[in-house]
Amino acid sequence: MYAQMVKSTGHGVKPLDEMDPQERAFQERIDAGDKIEPKDWMPDGYRKNLIRQIGQHAHSEIVGQLPEGNWITRAPTLERKAILLAKVQDEAGHGLYLYCAAETLGVSRDELTRMLLDGKMKYSSIFNYPTLTWADMGAVGWLVDGAAIMNQVPLQRTSYGPYARAMVRICKEESFHQRQGFDIMMKMANGTDAQKKMAQDALNRFWFPSLMMFGPSDKDSVHSAQSMAWRIKMNTNDELRQKFVDQTVPQAEYLGLTVPDPDLRWNDETGQYDFSEPNWDEFFDVISGNGPCNTERLNTRKQAWDDGAWVRDGMLAHAAKRKSQGIAAQ
Repeated sequence: MYAQMVKSTGHGVKPLDEMDPQERAFQERIDAGDKIEPKDWMPDGYRKNLIRQIGQHAHSEIVGQLPEGNWITRAPTLERKAILLAKVQDEAGHGLYLYCAAETLGVSRDELTRMLLDGKMKYSSIFNYPTLTWADMGAVGWLVDGAAIMNQVPLQRTSYGPYARAMVRICKEESFHQRQGFDIMMKMANGTDAQKKMAQDALNRFWFPSLMMFGPSDKDSVHSAQSMAWRIKMNTNDELRQKFVDQTVPQAEYLGLTVPDPDLRWNDETGQYDFSEPNWDEFFDVISGNGPCNTERLNTRKQAWDDGAWVRDGMLAHAAKRKSQGIAAQ
């Protein structure tokens, strides 16, 4: 299996015959489907790759609360307000699960947050786009969480045990988030002409940014080949993007909405949809810090970090005092 991966992907994946015995034994465990646990030996590259992926995933869950939290007070009904509030609370929990998983690799959540604020770690590009109308809450749930589920369901089988186990609950909750978003879009699409127009506008603005969530095309991805060889990732970016399009286009048709891609068409030969490539220049511009909401999102995150300093300082002082008194941490 590993040899086939090296042959098909290249991109600097080390061949088995160039590994030392410890590395080879580790790769054989991966190929056999074993789970790697925190106290097991692992290559430095494996640890670093996991910290990057889990850290960015955790940051995305936390920053992802911001576009939706903006609409809690403006939800159209009390029921919608309660649902959205619960959804945002779920996302906070997802971030905490993932920070805990990352901590098993020897990095603290404080270090991860500093890396984010210093520009050394990213979060999903989709959260740098504004949510302008209530219909955007539907588009975020339907498209953004739909793309997230497509990415995350395979991660329940990823090789690192704490990450795989965290993904089980996250995926269950994300499935409800997607249904909530689709329900909003269905109500809007079957409402007044103005509401349907609002739903179509949200789809127009979020379609291609949602396709970008899977990352650049495999031929341009720096990490994909090695991550797949280590089973940190289970599918290529292009495979997941294609699967998302094939699943989502019929849903848009059911809603009576039009996917904003003039090149979208069913291909009888492949049994899949052909579709346009996202604007990758825009993608790289956004993840470089030049998206519509990059500055706003990071400033909000930094303010939360600064505002919480007194809590962190107090807890550290309390822990230090208990330690000096010989009291075990509870």
